[in-house]
Amino acid sequence: MLSSNSNCDSSFSWKHAVCAAAFAGGAVAVYKFSKDRLKNRLQPKTKGETDNPYESVALLNQYLAFNYGGPSVNCLFDGPKDGFDFPKATADICVKYFNRDASIPSRALDIGCAVGRASFELAREFQEVIGIDYSHGFVKTCDVLKQAGSMEYEAPVEGDLTEKHTAVVPSDIDRTRCHFQTGDACNLPLNLGKFGCVLAANLICRLPSPTDFLLRLGNLVETGGICVITSPYTFMDTFTPKNKWLGGYVDKNGQEVRAIDTMKRVLSPQFDLVDCIDLPFLIRETARKHQWTVAHVSIWKRK
Repeated sequence: MLSSNSNCDSSFSWKHAVCAAAFAGGAVAVYKFSKDRLKNRLQPKTKGETDNPYESVALLNQYLAFNYGGPSVNCLFDGPKDGFDFPKATADICVKYFNRDASIPSRALDIGCAVGRASFELAREFQEVIGIDYSHGFVKTCDVLKQAGSMEYEAPVEGDLTEKHTAVVPSDIDRTRCHFQTGDACNLPLNLGKFGCVLAANLICRLPSPTDFLLRLGNLVETGGICVITSPYTFMDTFTPKNKWLGGYVDKNGQEVRAIDTMKRVLSPQFDLVDCIDLPFLIRETARKHQWTVAHVSIWKRK
């Protein structure tokens, strides 16, 4: 999740929320310590914090399950089989379309990194990976996973009942390649430099001004590099004023406007559209209730 009070605020973006944690010896110690600290830190202190539904232990656990749970955690019954490990799948797409050329920096930027799974997977290919999220707690969780390699969490079963699981970063990933920091999707630091790959997963349909975000991408991607954007295009005026929607409406001429067409218009001066992919994902809400969504993945190459 990436947001602030800036013009392009993504405080309700798809990649969100928080965990406050510090690491101690062993995954269980990490979990117990961080869980207690998390409950304290998540007590709302300002109206802004109170209004942010993503600052919760429950959503943190949901994101840890979504990022690291796999089929055994996320679907206990006979259901869809191709909606698991979405963050890894997005990273794999980045690696597939990345041009390994000496002139293109081996650097990746994961904008809205949440609890870090895609960032870690990108480290299989890229020498440096920067994961940025607006949530301080999510970034702290990423740091715990970077240092310890694992962290316990709880998946909802029924009502207040939960079951414990452990989020584990695969041991063959060099976690030292990853760096995590807080930041605003539309007010990123000017000293980030250029990247060979920028990933923005399920972000744009929760931004107040997604066009502003898209216009920044040209400054982040090196010539020949790629930008991978995923979105289910669930535009709602709760998050984005209708006059800022990329698509999902009828224009003044009576023509239907689709988000991908607006993205082509906005990005085409600096990017070529290389490919589009449909990528499903499954989110566990309880042991018996799930969200099934199909994101549209567009891959763009910097001119």
